[in-house]
Amino acid sequence: MVTIKTGEEIESLRRGGKILAEILASLKDMIVPGVHTLDLDDKARFLMKKAGAESAFLGYTPYGAKRPYPAAVCISINDEVVHGIPNENNRIINEGDIVSIDSGIIFEGLYTDSAITVGCGKIDAKAEKLLKTTEEAMMRGIDAAQVGKKTGDIGEAIEKYVKPKGFSLAENLGGHGVGYAQHEDPFVPNFGRKGQGVSLKPGMVIAIEPIVNEGTSRVRVLRDGYTYATVDKKRSAHFEHTVVITKKGPEILTTL
Repeated sequence: MVTIKTGEEIESLRRGGKILAEILASLKDMIVPGVHTLDLDDKARFLMKKAGAESAFLGYTPYGAKRPYPAAVCISINDEVVHGIPNENNRIINEGDIVSIDSGIIFEGLYTDSAITVGCGKIDAKAEKLLKTTEEAMMRGIDAAQVGKKTGDIGEAIEKYVKPKGFSLAENLGGHGVGYAQHEDPFVPNFGRKGQGVSLKPGMVIAIEPIVNEGTSRVRVLRDGYTYATVDKKRSAHFEHTVVITKKGPEILTTL
């Protein structure tokens, strides 16, 4: 069921969104050659506790999962698409890697969700293009999230921007409602047609998150049961913001 948040709840989501943006900014600054993914997870837990927030990811068991998620953030490197587990894989991040950091928090009882992808040190030109394309695709999707439009308008805006760049959108993955829970209705696709899907109404809160692959759109789940990776082992990037739909236009909540 699609939910509508109250004005008071949206104020809480703004506060939580700012905290989450600050945490991601701090983790971004840590992406240097030689850092361990476990270090990033430890830092995220420290910052969440300091801010009076909880991890929305730690202990969360999505539908179909065989066990709860064991970390506070998702760290996905290069061909890993989403949901990489930092404290189990505990990898060293190397020069030239691209690193997706996805995190969600619970603050004042409400959930926000956001992701960034960062280059470690000097990255190649194609990786730069992949990151820029994915971030801009997210902004195109956000711009399309207007009252009276539908989720298909968001998906079409993202798809129309990404495909001419020579990249693909990860299959079956997309955004979602958020606020009262980590994942709510509606599903927010990264592809589609204008006028299709769920209508966007004031007070709806959604996560818009294009996941863009360098090669094929096809992905697979690794043995850990959470990490998605591209089947052709080419790289993937991920950007995400939590957005509230308003009569004046979409407002990004997960920003500084």
